[in-house]
Amino acid sequence: MRRWNGWGDDSIETSLPPRAIELLGTLVGLATPPQDASLEAVVGAVPGSRVAADPRLETDPLDRVRHARGQSLPDWIALRSGRLGAVPDAVTRPPDAAAVAELFALAARSGAALIPYGGGTSVVGGVTVRPSDRPVITVDLARTAGLHALDERSGLATFGAGTLGPDLEAALEPHGLLLGHYPQSFEASTVGGWVATRSAGQQSRGFGRIEALFAGGHLETPRGALELPCFPASAAGPDLREVVLGSEGRLGILTEVTVRAGVRPRQERFPAYLVPDWDRALELARGLARSGLPLSMIRVSTPLETATTFALAGDARLTGLLRRYLALRGMGPDRCLVIVGLTGHPAVVSSTARAVDDLVRGSRGIAGPGIGAAWRRDRFAAPYLRNALWDAGYAVDTLETATDWTRLPDLASDLGRTLRHGLETSGERVHAFSHLSHAYPSGSSLYTTYVFRLADDPDATLERWRTLKSAASRVIVDHGGTISHQHGVGVDHAPYLAAEKGSLGMDAIAGLIRTFDPDSLMAHGVLLEDGAP
Repeated sequence: MRRWNGWGDDSIETSLPPRAIELLGTLVGLATPPQDASLEAVVGAVPGSRVAADPRLETDPLDRVRHARGQSLPDWIALRSGRLGAVPDAVTRPPDAAAVAELFALAARSGAALIPYGGGTSVVGGVTVRPSDRPVITVDLARTAGLHALDERSGLATFGAGTLGPDLEAALEPHGLLLGHYPQSFEASTVGGWVATRSAGQQSRGFGRIEALFAGGHLETPRGALELPCFPASAAGPDLREVVLGSEGRLGILTEVTVRAGVRPRQERFPAYLVPDWDRALELARGLARSGLPLSMIRVSTPLETATTFALAGDARLTGLLRRYLALRGMGPDRCLVIVGLTGHPAVVSSTARAVDDLVRGSRGIAGPGIGAAWRRDRFAAPYLRNALWDAGYAVDTLETATDWTRLPDLASDLGRTLRHGLETSGERVHAFSHLSHAYPSGSSLYTTYVFRLADDPDATLERWRTLKSAASRVIVDHGGTISHQHGVGVDHAPYLAAEKGSLGMDAIAGLIRTFDPDSLMAHGVLLEDGAP
């Protein structure tokens, strides 16, 4: 079962290696494990529901708690401390578009607001219930899940929006097809959520971001149904798929998504390399991104992330051997880890691997044996470390952006420095490190993780997060980066969206929302700073 106050399946426990705890103690200070609120206490404090009895609405307090929050750090703090602030008044699980249309009618009559809920993996407050004078109903789309239609000849597969990533790929596999969209939340997130937040999978360079994979579907809105037909391409006016992509539930509720599935690749490899320093690693990433080589992934870690990755590795003996090997090959403490994805026909994979090897040698890099295979094995397990870090007394959060190659070095430097010094006035230290997770010909994403100690008071921990998040967001905006490369806007990024879209652009977004949702049934504070529902 999904963990109610943390990441992933509650049957999976992850522990930190002793040397990782020692490293964190050195970097940010020794921490005290927190005293978390029990599920029983949290459920017992849930207020009565404000919605009238209806067979479509579930008002069980436990169900409401499980749908009150997502996976942002503020969500964690609220759940772990028992200070939820608000929970939905009801949870509903419509099976299809007709049932969603009925919900809109119910909400209009009762004055309730609706929050779409897929896998509940939002890290920006996208599904968080906030205090409101209006009743709030969370719409869980799990019952829509499944493969609804498949055109094997065209590679078009229609799924219910609530279909989880592993179930989607399992349905395509018998037909020799693959979508290949692998966000780190793959195991717990849904295809509808990917579309609603403009998700980018780890191998989007090869398979495409979700906007390339999203062929069409069905959006049920308060104004009626919006059908998005599937074409290979169209010049028939503005593409309404682009309106739905990234709309984050403000226009309505996606009930079906049609995706462009490809033929399952015959071979896949993830070779890893070590490059002597960050400047060379950046140039290697840029060279790979502009080379035209058919790579499915380019991932480049800063020296600090590389060192942290080695410290968190589970096998101390093998890690020690690897360090000695790298030292013998002249790789010092500034070394950077580079992992590439090679996916496709074996002959193409082999020729691409040789070309990558040549570029790596030109950067004075060497192969990192076994690292790529280990990354592939654990690629979806990393979020479980959040649970282990919290239990040890540490908070961890991530943020991401993207910018062009010219501005990237300064942005990366200033962002890391700002986070590491962000809590100095309160006497706290922060460990912050980054990697390039998606490289494009014109620039790259920058994905940053930061760790700091939990305070004795949850409100003080939340204030530490606010201080770091706002400082980092200002740095991103000041350097001309996007406020979100793949996490979406949600509530956390809404204050910074206007810097990217401009006043006229924000008016256009608000106008679209008014067109599809004139009575603000879907208003829950995401995208626009328009308050709680």
